[in-house]
Amino acid sequence: MGTKEEVRSRLNIADVVGEYVQLSPAGRGRLKGLCPFHKEKSPSFQVDVEQGYFYCFGCKAGGDVFSFVQRTENLSFGDAMRKLAERAGIQVEARYGERSSRDVFDVNAFALAYFREHLQGPAGEAALAYLRRRGLTDATIEAFEVGFAPDGWDGLLKHARVKGVSERQLLEAGLLIENPESGRVYDRFRARVMFPIRDHLGRLVGFGGRVLDDSKPKYLNTPETDVFRKGELLYGLDKARLGLKNGGELVVVEGYMDVITMHQHGFTGAVASLGTALTAEHATLLERLGAQSLVLLFDRDEAGLKATLSGLDQVLGAKFRVRATSVPSGKDPADTLLAGDIEQLRTALSSGLDEVRYRVQAAIERHGVGTSEGKRRILMELLPRMQNLDPLDEIAEGVRGAACETLGIKPEALMEWIASKAKRRTLTDTHLAGMTSTRSEEDRELALLKQLLVDPSLLAKLDGSMPWRNESVRKVMLAARGAQTPDDILDVFRGQPEEQLLIRLMFEGRDAGTIGRENSQQYEQKVSGYAAAAVDDIQVTLSIDAMRAEVDLLKKQVPGAAPTEQLGLLRQIQDLQRAIEAEKRVRGAARA
Repeated sequence: MGTKEEVRSRLNIADVVGEYVQLSPAGRGRLKGLCPFHKEKSPSFQVDVEQGYFYCFGCKAGGDVFSFVQRTENLSFGDAMRKLAERAGIQVEARYGERSSRDVFDVNAFALAYFREHLQGPAGEAALAYLRRRGLTDATIEAFEVGFAPDGWDGLLKHARVKGVSERQLLEAGLLIENPESGRVYDRFRARVMFPIRDHLGRLVGFGGRVLDDSKPKYLNTPETDVFRKGELLYGLDKARLGLKNGGELVVVEGYMDVITMHQHGFTGAVASLGTALTAEHATLLERLGAQSLVLLFDRDEAGLKATLSGLDQVLGAKFRVRATSVPSGKDPADTLLAGDIEQLRTALSSGLDEVRYRVQAAIERHGVGTSEGKRRILMELLPRMQNLDPLDEIAEGVRGAACETLGIKPEALMEWIASKAKRRTLTDTHLAGMTSTRSEEDRELALLKQLLVDPSLLAKLDGSMPWRNESVRKVMLAARGAQTPDDILDVFRGQPEEQLLIRLMFEGRDAGTIGRENSQQYEQKVSGYAAAAVDDIQVTLSIDAMRAEVDLLKKQVPGAAPTEQLGLLRQIQDLQRAIEAEKRVRGAARA
C-alpha cells in the first residue's frame, strides 16, 4: 500500500495547484498567482516547485500538496490522500475512522445498482415511459444514472440481506426508516424515480426520489448524513464543474429534470439546489472551484423571486459575477426545452439582469415609485445591500447608484442616511424629500407649507424676508398671517384654485394611519413637534440653496471679470461658502 511520501513523490505540486490557480513564473523554481483562499488583486500566492510547498504572503496560508487539496476541496486528510493517490495511480488503505464515509459511498453504490436495474425491468415501465415523455434520451438516462425504486416496503432491504449488506449500513446511509415505536425498518424510497446525487468530487452521497402520481411529498431526498448535507450540495455540479476551468458559466435552476434536460440540450453548466435557496456554503464551494459567472434561473412567481433574492444574499462577497433571469413564458427550463423553445431559453440566459438591476427592479415592482411610501419601502428593502462601504464591493456601490438614479436621490444624502441609524428607523416624508436631487426650491416651499398647515402658529418662526417662488405658496403665506388653525387658512381659499392644493397637503401632512381615540392626543403632540422641527429644517435648506445658487452665479462671472474684480468676486464666494458651512453646523447641532 502506498504511503504519503510515495504519493508526494509521484506528483508535481505545480500541476495540482495549476488546476485551481493560474500560475506564472516568479523566479527560479517558483510560480505565483492569485490566492484561492482570500480576495486579492495582485498575486501574493507562490508555489515552490522544488520544495513542494505553497505559501500566501497575504493570508499566510501554506502547506504541501495534501493540505492544498484539503483546503480547496474541504476534505479530510484521508480523503485528500485518497484523491491524490488515485491521481498518482497508487492504492492506499483507509485508516480507522475514515471507513464510515467509504461505507456510505459503497452502500449508496449498491442501492444505485438496485434502482437502475429496476428501471429497466417490468416494475420500471411506467417510470421509463415518464422519463421519455419528458424528452430524455436513453443516453441521457444512462449518463445521469436515473433509476427506479419499486413499490413495496422492503424490496431494497430484502435485496441487501441477500447481498450481505446490514440494516445498520442502510440506516446510516438514509436508505431505511426505523419506526421509533415498533422498531420495524422499511425502505425510505418506494415507487419513485430515483436521481443519484453526487458531490463535486463525484462521490455518491445520496438520492432524490420523485413520485409518478399526485401523492405527497412529490420529492424526497436522503436525510442529513455524514456525507449528505443538502445545504452544501448542488445536483449536477460534478458534471458542470468541468467547464469552470475554461471560464464556463454555472446556471442554478430549481429541479433535477431541469438540470438533466438542459445538459441534454447543451447547457452543461446547469446545477440545482436540493430544495433550498443558495447557501453561504454553496457560495464558498463555488468560489473555491473557480466559478467566475453565475446565473440564477428561477420561476417568475413570488416563490421564485424569493429564492432568487435569497440566492443573491448568500453569494455576497464571492468573487464571481451574478445575474438573475427567468424564461419569459413562465415555464421552467425543462418544459421550455420540451416544447422546442431552445432559443427562448438561450435568450433568457444571455440577457437577464445583474444583481444590481435585479434587486432594484424587484423592489420597484413590489412597491412602486409613485408615492413616498413606495420610495421609503424601496430604500428600506435595499438598505442591507447598500450598507457595505467597502470600495471593493461593486454591488453595494452599484445598488446605491441605481437607487439614486431611480428615486432621484442625491448620492451624498443617501450616504448620510445610510450612516445614520436614527434616520433609518424613521424615514419621514420630509427626510425623503430632502434627499431628492431633482427637488426645486418650489418643491421645498410646498414642503414647508405642508408643515405650516399642521400648525399655523409656526409661521411666526419665519423672518418674513423669504422671496417665495411658488405663487400659490406666496398667496397662502400672506393669508396665513394670524391664522390659528388649518381651517382658518382653508376658509380664505374656499372655491379658489388653491383649495385643492391645501386639502392635499393637509392630508399628506397628517398621515395618522390607524390611531385609537386614547392616544390621539399623543399623536397630535408628536405631529406638532415634528412639524416645528421640519419648518426649521426646510427653512435652513432653502437658505443654503439660495446661497449655493449665488455662489454658482459668482463663479460664472469670475473668468470674464478684470483681475481686480476677480479678487472681490473670490472673496464673496469664500464668504458665502463659510456661511453655508455655518448653516450646516447649525442644522447638524439642531438634529443632534
